[in-house]
Amino acid sequence: MIEQCANIWGKVKSQNPLVHCITNYVTVNDVANTILASGASPAMVEHPAEAFDFANIAGSLYLNLGTLTGEQEEAMIEAVKGANYKSVPLIIDPVACGVIPRKVEVINKISANGKISVIKGNAAEIKSLAGVEAQAKGVDSLDTGEDLDEVCKELAIKKGIVVAATGPIDVIADDKKMAYISNGTNLFGTITGAGCMVGGLVAACIAVNPDDVFIATATAICAFNIAGERAIKIAGRNPGTFRVIFYDLLYNLKSNDIMREAQIKWV
Repeated sequence: MIEQCANIWGKVKSQNPLVHCITNYVTVNDVANTILASGASPAMVEHPAEAFDFANIAGSLYLNLGTLTGEQEEAMIEAVKGANYKSVPLIIDPVACGVIPRKVEVINKISANGKISVIKGNAAEIKSLAGVEAQAKGVDSLDTGEDLDEVCKELAIKKGIVVAATGPIDVIADDKKMAYISNGTNLFGTITGAGCMVGGLVAACIAVNPDDVFIATATAICAFNIAGERAIKIAGRNPGTFRVIFYDLLYNLKSNDIMREAQIKWV
């Protein structure tokens, strides 16, 4: 399966897939730069009158609920309709859904208008969506991640989707498989938007591998984490330097690097 991940990463770089993003204002530039560094092409089209048509031509659609406005919500629904019309994979980032009930209402509305392929969030967000008690502070998870794998599995089966929970060890689940990714660095917690960035990267990988979104999701999170591990070796514990070097190293990350450095346990 590592070979599949390496092949997907190579396809992102060679095929330059178009990724339609409607994401939060705090991190929109970070998400765009991450997608660009992967080799994919980001487009932040969020006018309600444009969203349906654009989602039609994209390779995937990434929706991030972080700073959700009324106009964004309207655009998201139009984009979901467009994506559903052409079977474009849909990735949801349910930012702060555990502390703002409206986010869950929007996710339900999205689900009623199209098929969700992946929900990616932190431990608190995923547990909240599963109806499990979790601890969060705004957009940040304070949850210890206890029983997170079981929660991801149950939510994946219930919704018929892939569920990815990021944290010290990332967990990915569908109805049959699990993956645990140990690569990464806690320095991601010192920069704004790391979760949003990896969400955009998931969308980039799924755009070239829509028939197996589980493997594509694992590829994205693993590649993101390996670039972070490499960046901290150069930047040390300096968040500003880390951010800049991270983009360079993600841009230069090769398929062979994933083959050599991935720390994934498949279950």
